[in-house]
Amino acid sequence: MTTSKNRPQPPAAKAPGDPSERAVIFENMKQIARTVVRTFGRNCEIALHDFQDLEHSLIHLEGTITGRKLGAPITNLVIKAWRKEGDAVRDMVNYPSTSRGGHRLKSSTSFIRDSAGRVIGAFCINFDLSEFEAAQSAIEDLTRVDTQENKGVGETFAAYINETNDAVMEAAIRQAGKHPSIMNREEKLELIRILDGEGAFLIKGMVSYVAQAINVSIYTVYNYIRQVKNGSH
Repeated sequence: MTTSKNRPQPPAAKAPGDPSERAVIFENMKQIARTVVRTFGRNCEIALHDFQDLEHSLIHLEGTITGRKLGAPITNLVIKAWRKEGDAVRDMVNYPSTSRGGHRLKSSTSFIRDSAGRVIGAFCINFDLSEFEAAQSAIEDLTRVDTQENKGVGETFAAYINETNDAVMEAAIRQAGKHPSIMNREEKLELIRILDGEGAFLIKGMVSYVAQAINVSIYTVYNYIRQVKNGSH
């Protein structure tokens, strides 16, 4: 059962606290804000809010992402969370937001507390994603390749002919869907049909390679090839 004692209390119109302690806390937060923005660069903004005057809560700003100036009010999202949960309010991390210029941002808000655990302000991080999204789009466009008609078949840059033979055979086996060791005659003939379609038998020595791979004689492979060419079984 929830009692009035343990129910989150709404914040006062002004965040209370010892003025000297508040001053030290906010000075420390300002130094952290400078460090963060110097680390992450021009796409990062830190907004420091003092909840003693919610209509003019923005007391320190590093960066220009949101286009605000000192003395701007607290945001609706932050005040809603504080109003709902009071001093028990939890930090809001990595949520989406949008700048006045329409840029997509990722934001986080950490609530600042005094030694008594009372919320006295907020340390807000806003990071502009627009340049990174443009770069991501450019990289995706650069690395995109057209889908092969026969999926799973790629180009092999072989140093030796056996590597080409292996690649051609492996691709044909994947397409056939069964290993040659357990194929019957009709399935081996279908494998030969796939290999012929891939141009495998234009490679010198491929007939001998295939004969060994599917455990038949070279004569049998030639016979299969003739049947494929004639379109018969």
